[in-house]
Formats: sequence, C-alpha cells, structure tokens
Amino acid sequence: MDFSRSAEQQQRYARVKSAARDLSAGSSAAGFRRRDWTGLAAMGLLGAAVPQEYGGSGFGALDTALLFEAAGEGCADNGLLFAAAAHLFACVRPLVEFASEGIRKALLPALCSGEWIAGNAMTEPESGSDVSRLATRATKVDGGYLLDGVKSFVSNGPVADLYVTYATTDPQGAYFNTTAFAVDKDSPGLVAGPPMEKSGLTTCQSSQVVFTRCFVPDDRVIASPGQGQLVFQTSMQWERCCLFAIYLGQQERLIGQCVQHVRERRQFGKRLADIQPVADRLAEMRLRLESGRLLLYRACAEIDSGQDPSLWISLAKLAVSEAAVATALDATRIFGGRGYLKEYGIEEQLRDALPATTFSGTSDIQRQLIARGMGL
Repeated sequence: MDFSRSAEQQQRYARVKSAARDLSAGSSAAGFRRRDWTGLAAMGLLGAAVPQEYGGSGFGALDTALLFEAAGEGCADNGLLFAAAAHLFACVRPLVEFASEGIRKALLPALCSGEWIAGNAMTEPESGSDVSRLATRATKVDGGYLLDGVKSFVSNGPVADLYVTYATTDPQGAYFNTTAFAVDKDSPGLVAGPPMEKSGLTTCQSSQVVFTRCFVPDDRVIASPGQGQLVFQTSMQWERCCLFAIYLGQQERLIGQCVQHVRERRQFGKRLADIQPVADRLAEMRLRLESGRLLLYRACAEIDSGQDPSLWISLAKLAVSEAAVATALDATRIFGGRGYLKEYGIEEQLRDALPATTFSGTSDIQRQLIARGMGL
C-alpha cells in the first residue's frame, strides 16, 4: 500500500495551502466576503469533485479531500471552508450523481465558478438525526410540486442562490417516502430567515428556510420521486469523508502553532518543550491527527475504488471529529491563559471544532453505524 503523495498532489497541496492564507482575514459573523467565495472557486474547491465538462476539476474523493485539507491548514477561517464543503458535498454532488443532464448543464457551471452559492435544506426543527420523518411536504400538482414546511440549520441559508431540498412525497413510502428538489432562491413562497447566532463556524451563515406553497417544476426533481433518501445518503458519504479533511488541516495548523509556542515559552526556568507532560500532550495530538488521517484517506480510497465505503467513512468521521475537539482543547491548555484570549485565535479554533461531533451525523450515530458494519 502506497501512502506517499504524487508530485502533482504535493504541488497542488502546497499551492492551495499558500493561496488559502490570503482568505484568513475574511472571518466574520457577518458572513464571508464574495471575493473570498470566488477565491475558493479559483483554488478549485467549489467544483473539485465535479466533471470537467460542467466546469469542475473532475477529482475523486481522495484528491478532493487533499484540497480541503490543504485549505484547512492554510486558512484559519474554518467557517468559510465549511461553507464551501456544505456547498460542494451536500448540494453539488447530488446534482452530479442524480440530476438530469438538463439540470447539470443549467446549474453546475455557475456553482463551480462561484457565481452561485448552494444551501442544503434537509434538517428540520423537529428532525435532526432522524431524517426519515420529514414534516416538510411536497404535494403533486400539475407540472410540479408544492412545498410546505420549515427547514432549520441550513448552511449558507441566508445567501444561497439554490437550495437542495428534501420533502416527504409519500408518507407511507417507508425508505421511498422522500424526494429531493433543486429550488431557486427567488421561487415564490420561499423565504430564507436571518442568520442564526452561533458560537463557531460563524463565517458560514445558517438560517431557517420556510416554504409556503412553493412551486417546484417537475424538471427540478433530483433523481426520481421517492429517491430522496438515496440522494441524501450518497451525499453524506462525501460530506462525512471529505469535509472532515478541513479538520485534518486545522489540527496540523494547531500543532504547528503549539510547537512554536512551547519552543519559545519558558516556565520554571526551562522551555515548555522540555517539560515532559507538555511534550506528551503534543505527542498525543500528533497521534490523533495521523490516526484520523489514515482512516479518512482509506475512506476516500474506498469511494474512489467503487467499494462500499460505509464502515470506513463512519470510522473516519468519528475519529477526526473527536480528535479535532481534543486537539483544540489541548492547544488551549498548552497556551494557558493566552489560549483563552481572542488575540491568539486558539479559542476560536476550539469553538469551530466543537460542532464537528454533531453535524453530518453525531458521534453516537457513527458508533451505531460502525456497530452495524461489524454485524452487531
């Protein structure tokens, strides 16, 4: 098994990491700057896993993950990168895999170029981890569907041009009860709410999106009616895998900051680096990072090879998300009181890491999936 990166991958990684540093100044609770969004497009992040014929780079899962890992190492604005990942994996990938050729040609070029922003409208106020019982309804009418319901925690919700939306079309349909739609922001009956106040990932604005007799034409159905669960679960494979490469990059960046700090900071007449418990903590940080990285790369390789990646994706998502929180906490401890000051940026990294164990399936959900994959 070859664990090395090709020369092309190394060059691409270095280029994206360097370019991503210029995006860091854009972090803001008011949302990302549009020039940063187009900058992400220029770096290839918004269309990484989209065929070249639609304006993307045509990368597989591993090369896509490497792009996001590089950006995560170079850019301290995790919210901006999270917005890009939600755009690509939860919205664009479903169009690539399941939309009609007409939808692909009409929507994908603008989504890859950064002209448009996409938001994923799945979660509801009363439906978080259980996405099989959606209160949002899509009623069949002549020429399309009428959507009625409320979506919550819609990443990019306040600024999206397009919403990949899931609604119940057949309450008695069991696995085939849900349908996915591509809904334009200016559709009558669609109202995006104001940004939610969050403690982390603030540059990626989230909001409710309300649908009131919102008409969606038949040609905006993604896949076939009733296949919404298939569309969603397939997109989650990419999101649970490639999105979390951002947190690999974040951990690499935090470890680098900590190493520099303990080499320079002195306590009790010696460098922090020479105090064994401090060195031990850094060793644990490196162990968590490299373990999660191997699992994530393995999950990507399974996707690219066409194998069933489910077990490896759950293992990777669980390992990387838990490691991100633990490493950010360790960085706070290593920096001491300075880790609590906004000036050093460590506390922001902790706030950005905390939700990683919740979104895209909680850690407990991942443990259930792993147990199921073991035949329990």
